[in-house]
Amino acid sequence: EVQLVESGGGLVQTGGSLRLSCAASGFAFRDYAIGWLRQAPGKEREGVSCIHIRDGHTYYADSVKGRFTISKDDTKQTVYLQMNSLRPEDTAVYYCGAEPGACPDAYDYYGQGTQVIVSS
Repeated sequence: EVQLVESGGGLVQTGGSLRLSCAASGFAFRDYAIGWLRQAPGKEREGVSCIHIRDGHTYYADSVKGRFTISKDDTKQTVYLQMNSLRPEDTAVYYCGAEPGACPDAYDYYGQGTQVIVSS
């Protein structure tokens, strides 16, 4: 059974940092792409970042480039999202997704999400 468990969300002030974790299990980790998406109240879910596990290629939405960094620990089957210089518009529920192969537009599997609130 595919499982994705996010953690690390919370309340932070503008300019602060958080690190999200996505612990993956139940599938061949290295054959997948793992991404972070977010959904703010009243808005559609949007892709934030993605990493191709096998070759380490990374992708970022323009809105987070230079502020967020995605990384992985193959031994722990965990993907991280380091978020720096947080802004109120980063407030959202953050989800990780898993998809076989390359970073996709949509994912087959999602976690339950973790809430990030950035106060102004």
